[in-house]
Amino acid sequence: MKKRSERHNNKKRNKFNKIIYNIAIFILAQILVGMTFSFSMVYYGPFVNIRETLVTTAMTTLSHQYIVTKFLNKAEIDRIMEKNRIIDNKSSGEKAIETIAKNVDKASKQRENSNLNEQENAIEHIDISNENYKGHLLIIKDPLRVKVGTTSMLNKQGMKVDEIVKRYGAQAGINGGGFEDENGHGTGGVPLGVLVEDGKVLYGKPGEKNSIIGLNDEGVLVLGKYTLEEIKRKNIKQAISFAPFLIVDGEPMIKTGNGGWGYAPRTAIGQRKDGAIVMLVIDGRQLGSIGATLKDVQDIMLKYDVYNAANLDGGSSTTMVYEGKIINNPSSKYGPRYIPSAFIVK
Repeated sequence: MKKRSERHNNKKRNKFNKIIYNIAIFILAQILVGMTFSFSMVYYGPFVNIRETLVTTAMTTLSHQYIVTKFLNKAEIDRIMEKNRIIDNKSSGEKAIETIAKNVDKASKQRENSNLNEQENAIEHIDISNENYKGHLLIIKDPLRVKVGTTSMLNKQGMKVDEIVKRYGAQAGINGGGFEDENGHGTGGVPLGVLVEDGKVLYGKPGEKNSIIGLNDEGVLVLGKYTLEEIKRKNIKQAISFAPFLIVDGEPMIKTGNGGWGYAPRTAIGQRKDGAIVMLVIDGRQLGSIGATLKDVQDIMLKYDVYNAANLDGGSSTTMVYEGKIINNPSSKYGPRYIPSAFIVK
């Protein structure tokens, strides 16, 4: 009788949690599609998780922060943001880089000796959609196929991801690093931080450290804060700048909270220990797909055995191209954004 009662209580509790979660999703949907709502009960009521989700989501946008600042003081906002902060001082270790390089080399030789070479090199597409969001994941077994692609009009005008993929004759691609977009009026042509393509530095200031998401000459994903000089010494041939890193040498960087960025469309890239590259997009800011937290992205990457992973530019930039078409639903009402860089699969 006692166990039956406990099961009954657990069912009731799970049902209640689901109702609360759906309320949070509904409220977030109203925020992100520009509608107004009365949030007093949320901010001053007992719903801690909902409150923190709303704060971290609103405070990482430019146009909706007032929804939080109207109700909570700076000290409380700072406390919530700090509680959900992600570790940002880790870099890929040399030993881990060496181990993955050996695995990549071993896998490459196996593909060369295999009669199933074409199948071994195929891209695996996985639909990771669930009841909360719609998303896609690509697994590229040969990391040497992954490159940085750029707009043909760098520093002037960006290109859409599908245009960059077509420019290089690539099979797939996702949006890459950040770019200047002051007040939403940027052209998508001017990158932020560093941009390196096939070993050639296209953008970056000497002596300045930036968060680097790059691939070295052995096909290993390297994460860290480096100068252009350090990038050269580490033989990093493809690189963009963005953050935060989600998994470094097998260690999840989000220890508590949701990562501090709330719900939004997400793009991420990672690498398994066997060398395979994993590309991920999750749609957001839509009634059918509210988006994901950085913790959600981290958990997905861990589920697929990713050893190193980093967040890429998300929001309305989130775009995935596969086999000649855009397979996700970018959140911008104007369609896919113009961007300076992408990770492509040749």
